[in-house]
Amino acid sequence: MQIDKFSRTPIYEQVIDGIEREILTGELKPNSPVASVRALSVQFSVNPNTLQKAYTELERRGIIYTAVGKGCFIAKDAHSIISQKLTA
Repeated sequence: MQIDKFSRTPIYEQVIDGIEREILTGELKPNSPVASVRALSVQFSVNPNTLQKAYTELERRGIIYTAVGKGCFIAKDAHSIISQKLTA
């Protein structure tokens, strides 16, 4: 995933797009873990609140789910949800 801090697209939307792209290409499979907010925050030097906003939106859309104490994971229907959104 790439983050362009100079883009007009907000960082949280870039994160959402990046995760959705990785799901569509098969890099992220159902029930596979998603990097933690803290890890991505360090990797991209981005405020953790920005990343949490992206994860919250992905969870609202049904793309990821949270297992308390274990982290976030790709939902089993994520690929079809994203595909439906692209064809709509």
